Amino acid sequence: MHLAKPLARLVAEFEKLPGIGPKSAQRLAFHILRISEDEARTLAEAITDVKERIKTCPVCFNFTDQERCEICTDPRRDSSLLCVVAEPRDVVAMEKTGEYKGLYHVLGGVISPMDGVGPEALRISELMSRLSEGNVKEVILATNPTIEGDTTAMYIAREIRDRFGEGIRITRIAHGMPVGSDMDYADQATLIQALQWRREI
Repeated sequence: MHLAKPLARLVAEFEKLPGIGPKSAQRLAFHILRISEDEARTLAEAITDVKERIKTCPVCFNFTDQERCEICTDPRRDSSLLCVVAEPRDVVAMEKTGEYKGLYHVLGGVISPMDGVGPEALRISELMSRLSEGNVKEVILATNPTIEGDTTAMYIAREIRDRFGEGIRITRIAHGMPVGSDMDYADQATLIQALQWRREI
């Protein structure tokens, strides 16, 4: 399909976004053509604004437009609880639950030798610095239940134990059966994890 050059360029830019294929990119580009100039300008300004104003919090490394993020500066948060996540989007997922009231530490990825990402590329030394302040009583490792996520969690747990002994409780978010699912639809790995992460009731 032949597209005018500016439209083809817009489609090509949309295709670079994660999860956007050629058809979705075309739909988005044609949607931009249909909206008013004001709406298009507002969208463009929002993109520019987020690139210019959003930075990482110097304490937890979550995204913020403040000197320190709202979670780190909230006096109602439990500073003895620290949830370690891979990416800022994981903070959003945890916050949506409304259950977690502690603080966060964003690693900036997971250990992945295949992608050339070692422990030194993550914010693990910054995590150890925070723990050495002595406020944290429990670290919750909330990386994804993947090989990379599990490797990262195990590495961090070992580092914490080596440096702080039994002084800090280390926990891992549970894995297993999704709520509302049927066991006969679960794959073997999911059922094994559900058994391994079982708890008393």
